Amino acid sequence: MKKNMFKEQIRPAILLFLVLSLITGVIYPLFVTGIAQLFFHHEANGSLIYRNAKPAGSLLIGQQFDDPKHFWGRLSSTSPVQFNAASSSGSNLGPSNPVLLGAVKARINALKEADLDNKNSIPVDLVTSSASGLDPHISLAAAYYQIPRVARVRGLSQDFVKKIVNQYSRGRFLKVIGEPVVNVLEVNLALDTQNTK
Repeated sequence: MKKNMFKEQIRPAILLFLVLSLITGVIYPLFVTGIAQLFFHHEANGSLIYRNAKPAGSLLIGQQFDDPKHFWGRLSSTSPVQFNAASSSGSNLGPSNPVLLGAVKARINALKEADLDNKNSIPVDLVTSSASGLDPHISLAAAYYQIPRVARVRGLSQDFVKKIVNQYSRGRFLKVIGEPVVNVLEVNLALDTQNTK
């Protein structure tokens, strides 16, 4: 009786488990990885940008830029450190939360101190974090707000810096969804390259 139960129920269950484990745990992942490497090599490897054969960053994950010669990106609310890709999250702080208000005021003060002559309104994306806390983009308005500071510190004309910003801007998705954005890492690397020529 027990022998028949093993042959009829347990043995097929074990065989099915092993076959499905092989298909879903080995064959399918290798197939998908192969397709990704073949057709989407750059994206499958993290959309990394290299400078001098070393990774400078990813096009998909924001970085902290504090130097006045660089464009500054959005704030990050990931923990335990900013722009922690393993901890993507928003802050979940409401608009009246004192912690959020303090962070916004501190960022406004930092932006004003870095460019005392700039009397323009500060775009909201320069003082708030994104829902993921990892956004590598800023709006065109946020980039344009920073052009006078970046141009002055680098000793470049504002027109030249604006041309670089426009070169690395991306339009609306399908020409209707979202707003035009600028990848902060791409613009900063392009400007760093210009300054070393």
